[in-house]
Amino acid sequence: MRWTGRRESGNVEDRRGMGGPIAIGGGILGVIVLLVNMFLGGDVDVSQLPIPGQQQTQPMTEEQKAADDTKAQFVRVVLAETEDVWNQIFSQAGSQYQEPTLVLFSGGTQSGCGSATSASGPFYCPGDNKLYIDLSFYDELQQRFGAPGDFAMAYVVSHEVGHHVQTLLGTTEKLAQLRGRVSQEEYNKFSVMFELQADFLAGVWAHHTKNKQLLEEGDFEEAMNAANAIGDDRLQKEGQGYTVPESFTHGTSQQRMYWFKKGYETGDVSQGNTFNDSRLR
Repeated sequence: MRWTGRRESGNVEDRRGMGGPIAIGGGILGVIVLLVNMFLGGDVDVSQLPIPGQQQTQPMTEEQKAADDTKAQFVRVVLAETEDVWNQIFSQAGSQYQEPTLVLFSGGTQSGCGSATSASGPFYCPGDNKLYIDLSFYDELQQRFGAPGDFAMAYVVSHEVGHHVQTLLGTTEKLAQLRGRVSQEEYNKFSVMFELQADFLAGVWAHHTKNKQLLEEGDFEEAMNAANAIGDDRLQKEGQGYTVPESFTHGTSQQRMYWFKKGYETGDVSQGNTFNDSRLR
């Protein structure tokens, strides 16, 4: 992505190096379950989750600090580009886009949805309209998930911004109202539709970024590779050796790639109603 020298968003809180809370949850899946419940007003029995010790952050070398600052600069530029795109789309629809805030943290932090650690991965909290990112996830994308490249991280950021768009449009609230009114299996299906729509919205952003001549050769493939790497089926297969489709909450690798690509190719928000896709029911 051609990002050097471009505008950086001012909607950023830099909490790096400020320490963090006690980590709650058994790794990334446990923390995600906890966060999803907090986002949607549900309850979680923390007594069933292991509680590791205080999150420790090792001091960075000067070289590591410089690299981390470059990553921070990059996500600020990506956030600025999402602001430009969504301000334009909302304006064309006769509405006004409310820009979210990006919180950069290291180790752990407090959000409007509760405590979070780097183990939770990047997330959006509708309780305070903020995106939370520990930049160590940049390296995790490459090393753990096998999804290198700056546009892989841009896909992650734009996906979380997609959740913000869903909140502004009232979709997040509608999903929250389903909790407790439908079975867990049925709710998971709606959660998949919700997440795939955020992937589609990330693709819409990438479409407009491409039209601004900011994408480089291989950027689209980097985003598709990232979408493929974090599909429910792939993560479950790698983590436990088998898949449980009824427990999927984000969609398969194929579904995530399909909806991101659809948004990328069309750039048309009206074509992203995943809730009307009979294949997802």
